[in-house]
Amino acid sequence: MLAEWAVSLMESLGGVGAAVVVGLDNLFPPIPSELVLPLAGFSASKGVFSLPAALFWTTVGSVAGAVIVYFAGMLLGRTRTRNLVARIPLVRVTDFDRTEAWFTRHGTKAVFFGRMVPLFRSFISLPAGVERMNFPKFLVLTTLGSLIWNTIFVGAGYLLGENWHRVESYAGVFQKLVLLAVAAAVVLFVVTRLRQRSKGDPEATQVLPRVKR
Repeated sequence: MLAEWAVSLMESLGGVGAAVVVGLDNLFPPIPSELVLPLAGFSASKGVFSLPAALFWTTVGSVAGAVIVYFAGMLLGRTRTRNLVARIPLVRVTDFDRTEAWFTRHGTKAVFFGRMVPLFRSFISLPAGVERMNFPKFLVLTTLGSLIWNTIFVGAGYLLGENWHRVESYAGVFQKLVLLAVAAAVVLFVVTRLRQRSKGDPEATQVLPRVKR
């Protein structure tokens, strides 16, 4: 069981174990951060490590995983990255396509807010690497976004203690709300652009600029 393995690893390796478990969320998307982060908070409540240490190490794990994915995207390029994503179990290549489209439209904002959106958080580093986004900027935005996300779930796990699993059920609702908000934003963007085009707005017919490398 994932939960038992994660807790055992944290108890054996301490903060480093928490970093490893959370880092895997970036490298293998089917591992849900909404599950492993409350486990880190639960371990902190048991005295395995302190709450600040839990936040530090989970954020280190998040950033480390994101950096690995960033450089993978940079080295592989778009076509090979897309082909690699298609081979990941339980992951659809359309997940990468949507993330790439979001990154192309929103650039730096996508990297920051993408760390707090289910599925997108695991993929957003790939297009950032493919487009060779400025690495220091990527690192800062990824760290800040990850810290906010981790604080919410680690803190919840810490406060709930033995009842940490309740976070997962609430997280499922939260995921749906976030994904609904993202979908609504995309629909609003498309509708607005089509209306502008129908009114003869020249800017609406221009191709969206690529994000600066």
